[in-house]
Amino acid sequence: MKSVDVNVNVHHLTRVEGHGNILLDVKNGDIEKCLWEVVEAPRFFEAFVRGRKWDEMQTITSRICGICSISHSLVSLKATEAAFGITPSEQTVLLRRLLDHGENLQSHVLHACYLVLPDLLGVGSVFPLIETHTDAVLTVAKMHRLANELCDLVGGRTTHPVSVAVNGFTSLPDPKALAGFRKRLEDSLGDLQALADVLASVAGNIPAFERETEYLALTSDECYALYDGDIASSDAGTVPADRYLEFVHEYVVQQSTAKHSKNVRDSYMVGALARFNVNHEQLTDGAKKVAEQLGLKAPCHNPYMISVAQLVECVHSVEESIKLIDVLLDRGLEPEPLDIKVKAGKGVAVIEAPRGLLIHDYEYDKNGVCVAANCVIPTNQNHGNIQKDMEALAPTILDKQEKEIELLLEMLVRAYDPCISCSAHLLRVRRK
Repeated sequence: MKSVDVNVNVHHLTRVEGHGNILLDVKNGDIEKCLWEVVEAPRFFEAFVRGRKWDEMQTITSRICGICSISHSLVSLKATEAAFGITPSEQTVLLRRLLDHGENLQSHVLHACYLVLPDLLGVGSVFPLIETHTDAVLTVAKMHRLANELCDLVGGRTTHPVSVAVNGFTSLPDPKALAGFRKRLEDSLGDLQALADVLASVAGNIPAFERETEYLALTSDECYALYDGDIASSDAGTVPADRYLEFVHEYVVQQSTAKHSKNVRDSYMVGALARFNVNHEQLTDGAKKVAEQLGLKAPCHNPYMISVAQLVECVHSVEESIKLIDVLLDRGLEPEPLDIKVKAGKGVAVIEAPRGLLIHDYEYDKNGVCVAANCVIPTNQNHGNIQKDMEALAPTILDKQEKEIELLLEMLVRAYDPCISCSAHLLRVRRK
């Protein structure tokens, strides 16, 4: 390696949620600093839910995130139900799974197409694509709207759903509206194929970088696990969700207001690519075909392929949503009483948010008042893997121009679809 000086200082990376910095300092070919910094102000949700009653928890914790508010709502409800020993009805679980697919579709379309595709097409944002790739942009907007309206139909509104509740729903979607939406979902498969074709046309621009790591995801014998399952590690087997602390080991790093996580290795990955690596055989047939078209094979160790895995999951979520609507319409929708018996207890729940494993852990007193809470966010778990990826990538690209180095590092972080604000849970206090 020839002597080279590089100074990359990306202050507040764009096309991600929240505030994060990329620093790479190279002197005479020696890397002196390579950091992924999270500088977002810390969040205090675990603190201010203490003292709140059980029926306020979902409303409060859904505000942790404006993108994954449905995932936070569902996992919060599941944690409270686990604490009270409640088993929701089949109808409730089916509707929640449908709602979960709506959010997965909405989030993945937003990230893969609005935030990542511009990099692959050599532009700085989606706006130039309005003129150069008009049909693709219109298709993306159509898919995004479809996903939002599915969330509206089942959850009562797109963000921070209002119809979900402990042990049920306060209102049910109209069966005729569900039947009509089924047709729209069927029609959207052609739109997703069109987006897959666009991505396939620029697949050669996806950086060819690999770093093997550990992958954590929910797994289930019944389906490609998103709503429920055990926690599976590509390295360490499987544990029940309520034993998440056996796999999820959080720790503090100097450069971040968000904790990092590790298990068997120095870091692990959660999210669409981790799910694909763990559960790819359970994808729908259509999703498997798109994965094959885009060259996604398990195990895949290229983090830049996360967006490809997200588009594959979009197809899966649409096809599974069609099946869920069929089941719901065949069995019929009936109002159900929200029977709640409050008692002291501890409840843990895990769900797959679009960005990966989302964990809520609550403890209630006998009056149903929260006395302790722990929320583990997907991006929180990915920060350490981003850092290790940067450390492995940087030495291999020092022969490139500084602007290209900067872009490759930016694309790496963007690939993870980080929700940085949600992940910042650390406050440093210095005593004088």
